[in-house]
Amino acid sequence: MFKFTGKVLSLSAATLMVSSVISSAASLDDLVKAAKAEGQLTTIALPHDWCGYGDVIAGFKAKYPEITINELNPDAGSGDEVEAIKANKDNKGPQAPDVIDVGLSFGPTAKADGLLMPYKVSSWDSIPDSAKDADGAWYGDYYGVLSFMVNKDLIKESPKDWADLLKPEFANAVAVAGDPRASNQAIQAVYASGLSTGAAAGEAAGKAGLDFFKKLNAAGNFVPVVGKPATLAQGQTPILINWDYNALAGRDTLKGNPPVDVIVPKTGVVAGVYVQAISAFAPHPNAAKLWMEYLYSDEGQIGWLKGYCHPIRFNDLAKNGKIPADVLAKLPPAESYAAAAFPTLDEQGKAKEAISKNWDAVVGANVK
Repeated sequence: MFKFTGKVLSLSAATLMVSSVISSAASLDDLVKAAKAEGQLTTIALPHDWCGYGDVIAGFKAKYPEITINELNPDAGSGDEVEAIKANKDNKGPQAPDVIDVGLSFGPTAKADGLLMPYKVSSWDSIPDSAKDADGAWYGDYYGVLSFMVNKDLIKESPKDWADLLKPEFANAVAVAGDPRASNQAIQAVYASGLSTGAAAGEAAGKAGLDFFKKLNAAGNFVPVVGKPATLAQGQTPILINWDYNALAGRDTLKGNPPVDVIVPKTGVVAGVYVQAISAFAPHPNAAKLWMEYLYSDEGQIGWLKGYCHPIRFNDLAKNGKIPADVLAKLPPAESYAAAAFPTLDEQGKAKEAISKNWDAVVGANVK
């Protein structure tokens, strides 16, 4: 039994027969059998155009057709995912997520709140220590950098850096891909803008980012809409600040209608690591573990890379010659990432608190 927040959760015999680390083909077979018996996996916040998830989900379904994937709220933010676990602690129905994919800072807080089930995938040793919880409560899955996705039909000269976004020619043009009070992608966008001003990493950059967006809003350049490739194409949000992998995938989806620029800014290049975790109250714990095994297999990791994400096992895959040449050729040039900053957990935590709690008071734009 595992004990979480004062509640003892009885695990099924099928769950108990699978160790926390899959160490042999026999134990993986046991996990597959137990997962198929459960017959379902409930995910949340996995839009198919995010990080190649459409093909990743299809790959899992093809490999395990006996397991139905119930996909909840594809557009949810990291905070919404954590709240979904909290709201469904005693619910084994279809609204209870088995697994979450959240921004790095949300992993430790969810663990501290007793919301996560420790589990170490069989490829555990090839995940960098800096990107995983020692107990297996959460582990990095992929990363990217914040970029500007630009509708070239409407914006003739793309912004090259954060300060450019304040220019009058970008009136009613700039949006973020989420609510900065809850979405990790949006929070990191605010943080990156603050870092570009020269503010110190952590709380200072968070506050500087709020000041930057206050100016952006006051100038009439900020559009308080959750931006997507569709809103960019429609002209509602001609400049969208989002992760590079989302921007590149969106560019491909739009197929030149309109033409799209993807710009990695010169300064304030923030790399964001996302993490996977299993709910401590997962209705389908074995299916959740099997999902993790698939995501951290070579096949799952390359699936993310095809979606323009750098998977957490990228260096291990590259070292062993596992990455197809055609996949590598589609990635942005390495020099765009040379100045990328990887915020520490402490820096992210302080910035997240400063941004999410003070957005309303400082910026005053209700993003929805």
